[in-house]
Amino acid sequence: MPLKDEIARRRTFAIISHPDAGKTTLTEKFLLYGGAIQTAGAVKSNKIRKGATSDFMEIERQRGISVSTSVMTFEYAHQLINLLDTPGHKDFAEDTYRTLTAVDSVVLVVDCVKGVEEQTRRLMEVCRMRNTPVMVFINKLDLEGRDPFDLLDELEKELSIKVTPLSWPIGIGATFQGVYDLYDKDLRLFAELKTKVEASAVHIDDLKDPRLDAEIGGDAAAQLRHDVELVDGVYGQLDLKAYLAGRTAPVFFGSAFNNFGVKEVLDTFVRIAPHPGPRPTDQGEVRPDDPKFSGFIFKIHANLDPNHRDRIAFLRVCSGRFARNTYYHHVRLDKDVRFSTPTTFLAAQKTIVDEAWPGDVIGLFDTGQFKIGDTFTEGALFNFRGIPEFSPELFRELINKDPMRSKQLEKGIRQLTDEGVAQLFTQQPGNKKIVGCVGDLQFDVIRYRLEHEYGASCEFQTIPAHKACWLTSTDPAALDRFIRTKALQIVQDKDGNPVFMAPSAYMLDLERRGNPEITFHTTSEFKTQAAAQA
Repeated sequence: MPLKDEIARRRTFAIISHPDAGKTTLTEKFLLYGGAIQTAGAVKSNKIRKGATSDFMEIERQRGISVSTSVMTFEYAHQLINLLDTPGHKDFAEDTYRTLTAVDSVVLVVDCVKGVEEQTRRLMEVCRMRNTPVMVFINKLDLEGRDPFDLLDELEKELSIKVTPLSWPIGIGATFQGVYDLYDKDLRLFAELKTKVEASAVHIDDLKDPRLDAEIGGDAAAQLRHDVELVDGVYGQLDLKAYLAGRTAPVFFGSAFNNFGVKEVLDTFVRIAPHPGPRPTDQGEVRPDDPKFSGFIFKIHANLDPNHRDRIAFLRVCSGRFARNTYYHHVRLDKDVRFSTPTTFLAAQKTIVDEAWPGDVIGLFDTGQFKIGDTFTEGALFNFRGIPEFSPELFRELINKDPMRSKQLEKGIRQLTDEGVAQLFTQQPGNKKIVGCVGDLQFDVIRYRLEHEYGASCEFQTIPAHKACWLTSTDPAALDRFIRTKALQIVQDKDGNPVFMAPSAYMLDLERRGNPEITFHTTSEFKTQAAAQA
């Protein structure tokens, strides 16, 4: 199949939400419709009765949350779907932020009871920064939630984006009967209210049709006619160009747990969601239809299969055709590498593939030489941009509780921090290890994984630090002098770059004003810029 046809049949997107909005449940219902799985896990009361397909780490099954991005590939309506299920918990936001660099659109899940929540706002800020097309699925309509119009107003106000409803609920909570598909003019009702199973659609092009009263009752029909008339007057028809530009979000209503309203989202998604698009590099944009292969690593995961201690780098194909057993240029290391076992995923299940195309996400076996942000090409020397590390918000010293397992601890903390869920700094003298994270839960996950995956026992001790800032300067003597003077607050990141551990916001501001020749970076974007200049 020609390159342009392969691109046209691909959709790559992430599902994002605040914790417990139903993101992982919606993911699994998409997989059910795609035939990728036969039964779905159930998430209830923060425990997983039957392990969710996309939550493959033991700690995820214990806590009932996703702490790592999962990649799943399946076919639906003759389209190849690359779906990335992201962590909802704010302590793992950085993993989600990086994942958003690897997708072309997102589906945002909102709880109809709670509405827009803190993490919803943060995630949408990242989408708005990149003008990422967004669809919204308002979930849990089978519960006693908020008024749909109030939810739409809140979405527009809190997320700074226009919305266009493409389905509308008939009742809510105990009175919820189904939805009316405003896009296809279909009435979708429960087959039996007790089992909450979606029945075959009834096409009703004109809501004045008396069949509507017969299907849902006179009062519900009158309310639906009133609501749809108001929706048409206030929100109008979907502006497809505005959606693709990230200015308008189509909105759907349903219940992922009951598998209701999900098919409408998936059917509309494959019709209007964007194909793989261009990606920015330090040498200009790379288009997916460029004939030569290029791609970048946006995630690394150690011990995807604990029995084999494997380490997988997730690569987004951006242009051309990726072929198995072909040499490609690793730009940062300036050497050619070959991959004999590239894989696609259904969460932890892997399948070896011979080729991949723009939009695809593939796994590459990694011996420890790859890093997040690494670029691979067919020889061109450029780096993809926009995949930075952020300065952590919490810092802990890593304490080894079993000196006999020091090697295992050293290997484990380096591999886990390579995944990007945390950052590792070293302070001399003494080779003291300091781990920086966005939230407390990350430390629990790291400690758990070190013990269960590497057999290393540790604890974390809080240290007084406000922000970790990478240091650069056009005056090497000034930088060297600052490092010597502030030796007690200087650490090195894993690449050997000097980092200033500011004890407080006041001290950071003081040092910035007192050392104008030094730049204090709060993201690692400068590394990519420096590599490009070199």
